[in-house]
Amino acid sequence: MSNIKKWKTLSSTYIHKSKWATLRKDVCEMSDGRIVDDYYVLEYPDFAGAVAITEDNKVLMVQQYRQAGGIVSLEIPGGVIDAGEQPEDAIKRELLEETGYEFETVEQICVLFPNPSTANNRFHGFLATGGKKVKEAQLDALEELEVEEYTIEEIKQLLLDNKITQAMHTTALFYGLVKLGVL
Repeated sequence: MSNIKKWKTLSSTYIHKSKWATLRKDVCEMSDGRIVDDYYVLEYPDFAGAVAITEDNKVLMVQQYRQAGGIVSLEIPGGVIDAGEQPEDAIKRELLEETGYEFETVEQICVLFPNPSTANNRFHGFLATGGKKVKEAQLDALEELEVEEYTIEEIKQLLLDNKITQAMHTTALFYGLVKLGVL
């Protein structure tokens, strides 16, 4: 058991607030009484992603451009969890919006902190199985993506070749492949 204790937040000042990212400056007291005058925290919304397996055992992936990284990224489907929305409801909504698929089962397989040293948000990973295409995708106004299907073996090779580089998504794929018993 660790002897490390939580810090006490003495005050918080918001420097920037927006829909997608908020920056605050905390003044904290460490467990030994030392004061940290300027601990910066990025507040982002929680988000969810799913290892989405169709009824014919294909893995749904999406390709989309990511401005911050300057890359076209191969990712699992998913997105932001709206305020007041449960993670499972969010991923079902996102899967239907991005891929047009509904799934027989949706099971949470991980909850991760992308970077707990500087950000407060969490990633909720799911395994969705038995997917059936029920309609065309309905993307958000500023979304551009392509849905692709891969075999499980192709996904494993893409991971080994470092072709899937979004860290939370590679982690969810790992958990999903373990859960499926194929790793």
